[in-house]
Amino acid sequence: MPDTEFGALLLRLARAAIAHHLGLGPQPQALGDPRLDERGATFVTLTLNGELRGCIGSVRRTRSLGEDLIVNAVGAASRDSRFPPLSQAEFEHVLIEVSVLSEPEFIDFDTEAALLERITPHEDGLMLFAGCRSATFLPQVWEQLPAPADFLAALKRKAGMAVERPVDGLMAARYGVRKWRESERPSDDPAQLQELQ
Repeated sequence: MPDTEFGALLLRLARAAIAHHLGLGPQPQALGDPRLDERGATFVTLTLNGELRGCIGSVRRTRSLGEDLIVNAVGAASRDSRFPPLSQAEFEHVLIEVSVLSEPEFIDFDTEAALLERITPHEDGLMLFAGCRSATFLPQVWEQLPAPADFLAALKRKAGMAVERPVDGLMAARYGVRKWRESERPSDDPAQLQELQ
């Protein structure tokens, strides 16, 4: 299956999962491409009128791609603590973006400058770990935080760390994503989605 068609399949599966959760459709089946059966990690992002409406995802490949996508689609609609659960009325207007993460690559660094040199703006997502605290930013976040130092500072805040905390004792990993986004109200036509490189 070509990547554009695969992206359309992922978007349809995410939308069907949310519809089922809201009582608007049957339980979705992760069928149609063998890649759905492989272990994978996904993020599902919802936007409404151009504003973020929910985003939930996985950074580790602990289940099949299809199952992970279904769980995260429902999570984005119902478990993002920043927003109330998505309503049936909103569902008709929300747009969905699906990101499939590559395997994370741990980064060797001893200073903040060294860490910043090893990440590529607008390409790399970044995970930051400090004991039981962790946080991640998808590569899409570079659109709001294009300066590497600002990107890292905001990620520290997201992980509950002080911005001025030295990177000594922290661990970091980078990853890439393949992502697809509905470009308008959903359709089965693969031409009505955007594959984002």
